[in-house]
Amino acid sequence: MMLTGATSTSKCPACGGKKILADDGTGELFCSRCGFVLSEKITDTGAEWRSFPSQGVDKARTGAGTSITMHDMGLSTVIGSANKDSTGKPLSAGMKSSIVRLRTWDSRTQANTSADRNLRQALNEMNKLKDKLALTDAVITSAAYIYRKAMEKKLSRGRSIQGLAAACIYAACRNAETPRTLDDIARGLDIRRKDIARCYRLLFRELEMKMPVVDPVKGVSRIASLADLSEKSKRKAVSILNQAKKLGIVAGKDPMGIAAAALYLACTSTGEAKSQKDISIASGVTEVTIRNRCAGLRKTLQGMDSIL
Repeated sequence: MMLTGATSTSKCPACGGKKILADDGTGELFCSRCGFVLSEKITDTGAEWRSFPSQGVDKARTGAGTSITMHDMGLSTVIGSANKDSTGKPLSAGMKSSIVRLRTWDSRTQANTSADRNLRQALNEMNKLKDKLALTDAVITSAAYIYRKAMEKKLSRGRSIQGLAAACIYAACRNAETPRTLDDIARGLDIRRKDIARCYRLLFRELEMKMPVVDPVKGVSRIASLADLSEKSKRKAVSILNQAKKLGIVAGKDPMGIAAAALYLACTSTGEAKSQKDISIASGVTEVTIRNRCAGLRKTLQGMDSIL
């Protein structure tokens, strides 16, 4: 029997005693002075059991938290694929056929409308792209939120699920300032870049989205890593971009193009042997774009020996 003290405001109606005890074993609340039972059924607010996960014993029945990256928010039932009971014994033939039928109906009821099936397929495509492009959970959550808002406005009707899901991921990457281009997402889902761009423009217009201006400095590390450039060239490129931002010559330019041009100028300054073609392949922009951006940077920053 475990006795615990009650609140100090409790008072015995028989003797007026203020020391009230609770018996967790019997669920009674009684006076310690005269033994008068105030209540026979008290609610146990303590833990149901003591859990020791480090010892391999974890009886907690709570699952994963809800998430908008799941089409059912993570609140649906899940029937395991193992045909065994709670003790680990194989199911009988009759019970096995019943469980298989239950799994089928459970799967059907989770996506019984076209909108549910659309959302489930779109979120599955997002999870695939998450692994291919090494995206964070925050980006995928933001993309799922954008897709749900698009479905509320009925923007998914008559449009490719893959294209709209890819556009939502691109918008989430832009919002989180994660350097991922349309070409990267198009290659990840094996669809045309034009389809993603068209869906993105639709989302931007209909959802009245406000996207931050992409900082070209964030693309330097990615391009330098793919082109196998040295840390010295990377730091020089960041210095060039910071000076160019102060002079206001990066506004309206493609971030990856201006970052690639800064890296090429940095390689020229440090003496690292890298051609425009190598940086073009790593950045995904054409050599003509790199030459044009280099000309603009040289013209604006000329005379600054400390920069170039």
